[in-house]
Amino acid sequence: MRTRTAIAAALLLGATATACSSSDEPKTIRVTVTQTVTATPSAETAADAADGVLKMGAAKTIVDTEVDVHATVQALEYQQPYKGPQPQKPEDFQGGDVWATAEVKVCNIEGTDFTVDQFPWSLAYEDGTSIEVTGSSGGDMPKPEYPMDKTLTPGRCARGLVAFPVPSDKRPERLVYQPGSGEPTEWAIPKA
Repeated sequence: MRTRTAIAAALLLGATATACSSSDEPKTIRVTVTQTVTATPSAETAADAADGVLKMGAAKTIVDTEVDVHATVQALEYQQPYKGPQPQKPEDFQGGDVWATAEVKVCNIEGTDFTVDQFPWSLAYEDGTSIEVTGSSGGDMPKPEYPMDKTLTPGRCARGLVAFPVPSDKRPERLVYQPGSGEPTEWAIPKA
């Protein structure tokens, strides 16, 4: 419908310009038609609204009136294996053979100061297993690191990479954020 309207408007404008012209030379009218195509997200990257899993990049607002916290939490990207300078390979006891990273961001919108660290973040697999952060930081860990034990005052954010020791032959299904005893927030991890 919009395409027809655009063509009709272009032809009417061209006819008006030709009719108002005092020259006997024929006028050349060029009509360009563009079509807008809206892509729908693929099943691998779209979140399933029914189960509350967010799409990677989506932000969620968290309000806890008991402690006067109004914050946003966001998972921006997941990489497996991590594509930057490689830290030392994970140790056997850590449970993985490569490092994966999640780029995350938490902001204190208003209210009370609160502290952020990497420990609320984990990976969840289809088979029910999960991988927690190791607590390793500094040294050759992927940079910029998401902070460990940083206080956020209202209007401030913390952003960085959280590293996970993961098995290279298995990809997680979701990135999970669950501070303390609060409700978990989950993001779908796109297929490789």
